[in-house]
Amino acid sequence: MNFLKKLLGSFKSPSSQQDAQPTAPPPEHHEPVTPGNPADEAEAANQAARHASAACLDRHWNAVGSVEQDVLSYLISPSLSGGPYWPSTRQAYRVIRRGNSVIMATDGLSDPFDDTEGMGNGFEMELFVETADIPEHARGAVGEVDPLKRSWVFELVENVAGTVAGAGGITSQLDQHGVLSLEIPGFSQSHHLSDQLPAHFVTDDDAIGVLLGAPEPDFPTRLDDMPLSPVRLVPVVLITASELEYVRSGGRAAREDLVSRLTAAGIGHRSSLHRASVV
Repeated sequence: MNFLKKLLGSFKSPSSQQDAQPTAPPPEHHEPVTPGNPADEAEAANQAARHASAACLDRHWNAVGSVEQDVLSYLISPSLSGGPYWPSTRQAYRVIRRGNSVIMATDGLSDPFDDTEGMGNGFEMELFVETADIPEHARGAVGEVDPLKRSWVFELVENVAGTVAGAGGITSQLDQHGVLSLEIPGFSQSHHLSDQLPAHFVTDDDAIGVLLGAPEPDFPTRLDDMPLSPVRLVPVVLITASELEYVRSGGRAAREDLVSRLTAAGIGHRSSLHRASVV
């Protein structure tokens, strides 16, 4: 069963969304707090939690690989122009270089909610894809993230993040069902995915598929030291068209079996464009 299947064309057109731009994380800034003013005190607490959350994510990703200083974000938050709502208006993507691989990770799904207290660290999750298969023109040199916005991996993570944010996060579904699957229709309407993905990842009905939550990577995926509530890092794993058809027909048992096969084949959580199907 596909718990998050999109029912509408999922790939964003250039006119419907601002291009992602590389930006440095904003410097810390604290507005003066009026003693005894509940609104000021709540905002100060929210900002403190946000900075502590960012520091925790920094520590984690720096232990995994080399974190680029700049992030991919937007001139105008997509949530202000009809896009999906994240916990705050900040929607960004981190780039972590790890040997020959690049990790693209959401940065903001676990932000504390704007103007809301007592709700924990946002959706209590962030998404990530790890891959070595990014075309040279879209990979960028160390210290350069701008080219990655023209990669299939950014377009994939951006679309999956929109679906997950629209669902209000998926931690409860992961707890209940284990690994999830997501299929994204309208592949031919995409921009860089349709240029860069091999044909054997695309179904006859113009969709691609991913697993969410497994296989587990070779680094910790649970951050217990976030300031408000624990946060999990959820792998997004691209699967082939035949693997997606297997999941479509087999439901949970097929998803779990596919995870076992990917692990046994040494593929694991990494999305490889050059691998053969395992079913």
